[in-house]
Amino acid sequence: MKKIKKYLDTLNNDYDKKTKTVAFVSLAVTFLFALVNGFWGIYHASLWYGTMCIYYLIFVILLGFIIVADIKISRQDDREQIRKKIYFVASLVLLILNISLIVPVSLMVKMQRPVEMSLIPAIAVAAYTTYRITMAAINLKKRKKTTNILFKLYRAVDFIDALVSVLILQNTLVMVVSKSQEPQMLPLMAGTSAAIWIGILLISVIAIIRGIRYFKGPRGQR
Repeated sequence: MKKIKKYLDTLNNDYDKKTKTVAFVSLAVTFLFALVNGFWGIYHASLWYGTMCIYYLIFVILLGFIIVADIKISRQDDREQIRKKIYFVASLVLLILNISLIVPVSLMVKMQRPVEMSLIPAIAVAAYTTYRITMAAINLKKRKKTTNILFKLYRAVDFIDALVSVLILQNTLVMVVSKSQEPQMLPLMAGTSAAIWIGILLISVIAIIRGIRYFKGPRGQR
């Protein structure tokens, strides 16, 4: 018990260490959600859920890379320069990954769905979405507490995860609704999906602009 209490006290006093611990828990939850999407994709022969499964798996790899890379370079003398390079590469991959979201978003707007789903997937996605939005809002608010640029990137990526989960929730809810409602819902689907996707791209573009500044700046602006 003393060791656990000591570890918890350390987490409360060390914001960066706390961020890493929470990040690994978040990665585990997101990975599980990716597997759930993969299961739905196979079970319902759904291209939508299949593409979202692949997206989330790559997403988890990217987040894991950011956290693990920071841990490995934490004791190196030139860690700030390495962090700038990692930030630039990771932000570039993030932008490309989020541009690829146009495929599942297009499928959703076109109402290309194989079956009507029950309330169980909707409840599961709603629970995950609530969790991601809550955590992303808390983490985004605390972003200024760290000077580590990779953790700042992680916070931005975490918020993107929350926005993508909203897209999945929206599509799942539509799949629960009867087909007779689809024509009336198309304008709303198109508008909200486009707005969320544009928001995701803006966050990605801002991240890569900062990455270029970090990479070029001799002192690494913040």
